[in-house]
Amino acid sequence: MSKILVVDDELSMREFLKILLEDEGFAVECAGNGAQALEFLQGEEFDLLISDIRMPPPDGLALLARVKEIKPTLPVVLVTAYASPDDAVTAMKSGAFDYITKPFKVEEIKDIVEAALNSRPAEATPATAGIPARTKEFEGIIGGSAEMLKIYDIIQRVAATQANILIHGESGTGKELVARAIHRLSAAAEHEFVPIVCSAIPESLFESEVFGHTKGAFTGAAANRAGLFEQANHGTAFLDEIGELSPLIQTKLLRVLQEREIKRVGSTESIRINIRVISATNKDLEQEVIAGRFREDLFYRLAVVPIRVPPLRERKGDVPLLVDHFLAKYARLFRKDIRRISSYAMEVLMNYDFPGNVRELENIIERGVAMENSQIILPESLTLSGHRRNREQVDSSQGAGLETIADDVFSRGLEPALADLERELIVSALEKAGHSKTRAADLLKTSFRSLRYKIKKYGIGD
Repeated sequence: MSKILVVDDELSMREFLKILLEDEGFAVECAGNGAQALEFLQGEEFDLLISDIRMPPPDGLALLARVKEIKPTLPVVLVTAYASPDDAVTAMKSGAFDYITKPFKVEEIKDIVEAALNSRPAEATPATAGIPARTKEFEGIIGGSAEMLKIYDIIQRVAATQANILIHGESGTGKELVARAIHRLSAAAEHEFVPIVCSAIPESLFESEVFGHTKGAFTGAAANRAGLFEQANHGTAFLDEIGELSPLIQTKLLRVLQEREIKRVGSTESIRINIRVISATNKDLEQEVIAGRFREDLFYRLAVVPIRVPPLRERKGDVPLLVDHFLAKYARLFRKDIRRISSYAMEVLMNYDFPGNVRELENIIERGVAMENSQIILPESLTLSGHRRNREQVDSSQGAGLETIADDVFSRGLEPALADLERELIVSALEKAGHSKTRAADLLKTSFRSLRYKIKKYGIGD
């Protein structure tokens, strides 16, 4: 059973947290001030400290500093009724696990307590050693959502077959990772996986690059050269951005898939190949077929087994897993002692639509690690590109407004323009909601906590 020390100079808050946490199965001790808390810590072992900030000396920040000296692995969550971004930054940079303002939701404090307890090294918290790690990984793919578990199941089913596979999904969703996972689990795993980006090869060079050429076949062909399909023989050819192929190349590819043989440019000799073709596209190829831009017979050759990789906004439960993965990756790469992301920063990410999907999230975390000087990623270190708009819902009047915004961005830069726009939207929502922060948060489709943070950030109402 994990043991928690609650420190607050208000008796009602101590009693509230004690009842709440004991109902969750924790052992709870309470202290009315920092000095009493230090006495508890000298004589007993705790798994978590929850402390108010504004108390008679030593206050919560001073208590935090002392705890980091005597119990450096003990996670500390600071609580206050006086929301202040400056206090948040100070607390996090001083080593607090998290920062929460009153009034808070019951589920909110439960989530933070669970995360804090799971953050401790296993040897330091035997009571929590049985809690499973958050990260779910399958053949290099990060994700434990229901959507991703379905994909893992499909991968395992089709890997042993020779069926051609078409992976479709938005840019940045990880289509190549799925293709590589299929290859690694297949009987061809000992042979090569050859990625071919169709959009990157000019039509005039496609045959030479993919099917190979003979010496003298064209100017500059100084020797016989095997193509990428020959390189992938007995393995997997991954045709990325397949929807960008021209009609002529589609026809030639169809023949190769039908005959299972290629001819190098300049040669009349056929070469038998035994490859599996996995294709990927961010286009709706069925619509492309209807529109006459993609051959129907080629589509059915490629899409024996279709796999859809969902956008990140449809599997938000995977965001914390991906954040942990990328945070560890770039902390190692940049040699920084950044161990986690604050709950405020995580909330910002959870409320974001990720138009660039997993690739965009990785870039956000990479920049965050590069910019952050403390041991925790704070909201100020996150650079988001702005919420995605549904282009089909943008009418002509909105289009004119977007042009104005674009002019502002081009003249001042993206970040200041977006910050001003966000501030104006918050002010407008507050006015429409009669200055009720709760109703304004509902209008903006964001959480009360996130809105409160941004109100402080932009000095609205000061």
